[in-house]
Amino acid sequence: MTIPQETPPPLPYTKENFVSGQDVRWCPGCGDYAILSVMQRTLAQFRIPRENHVFISGIGCSSRFPYYMNTYGFHTIHGRAPTIASGLKCVRPELTVWVITGDGDGLSIGGNHLIHAMRRNIDLKIILVNNQIYGLTKGQYSPTSEIGKITKSSPIGSIDYPINPLCIAIAAEATFIARTVDLDPRHMGMVLQRACEHKGVSFIEVYQNCIIFNKDTFQPVAGRESREDRILYLEHGKPLIFGKKRDQGIRLNGPNPEIVHLADTQDSKEILVHKEDDPLPNYAYLLTQMEYPEMPVPFGVFRNIQKPTYDQMMDDQIKAEIKKKGPGKLDDLLHAGSVWQIEEREEPS
Repeated sequence: MTIPQETPPPLPYTKENFVSGQDVRWCPGCGDYAILSVMQRTLAQFRIPRENHVFISGIGCSSRFPYYMNTYGFHTIHGRAPTIASGLKCVRPELTVWVITGDGDGLSIGGNHLIHAMRRNIDLKIILVNNQIYGLTKGQYSPTSEIGKITKSSPIGSIDYPINPLCIAIAAEATFIARTVDLDPRHMGMVLQRACEHKGVSFIEVYQNCIIFNKDTFQPVAGRESREDRILYLEHGKPLIFGKKRDQGIRLNGPNPEIVHLADTQDSKEILVHKEDDPLPNYAYLLTQMEYPEMPVPFGVFRNIQKPTYDQMMDDQIKAEIKKKGPGKLDDLLHAGSVWQIEEREEPS
């Protein structure tokens, strides 16, 4: 007997349900348009009530994001979006809280806030839009700009060593770490979907093209003509293979990764197999050290592990104390012990 299969109910939303109707004020050709469109399309794939999504941003071009999403949101202050988001998630755990930041907002003035949100494993979805430049303030070099970058604030070339955002996420032990690019909407949609499904902090670096102040900075890696030879797409449980002909792989030479032609390998087991669920951060860190032009650049999910979230542990702790001591009263708290007094003291004559 054939058991009839129930047709799942239709999804409650379409992409258009997440379009706010506000005029989008980014430069024509800006990579943020692609990120916005993919985000709207991705959220429509879930049954999460639209009013349960919140977008929180700091300062920068990408921080206009909350205006263009037909959800709740905050446009906060420079670098402090993770702090506002942390507080919101802890008091309203049912919300899906997204943080939209940039390489300047998130890694310069907001660096410490970003690190501590990740190390606490607060259930936030952090999107860091990286265009390696300060776009909103008209083209100064940023924490991710390469050495020698000539900008208005470095007219003879930057001498700062750039930050690798994924290294920061790994050092902070973020439980979900990924990289994608505005030029590949399908891949970006996959990464955003997986971040939304993850329980714990998600950190996604998005390579983005600033059409005005840093045009085509990622074109050598992510351009349509070159991406097959210069991007290594990560897939859990599959070997690290890349190239137009899928004829090159990554193996270890001592502690370091190296490129090898598959025809030259005597044993296919030499090729590294991607393991995003490795509880140790060592392997994910190794991937972050693969940079163009010496190596293909990894894209996809670097790390995806589970551990208790700060917001859930805080909620459990509060509930346990209430069960143990009762709900308590504010007046009792204000008049509890461990207080101090200022007493008048006689000056010696």
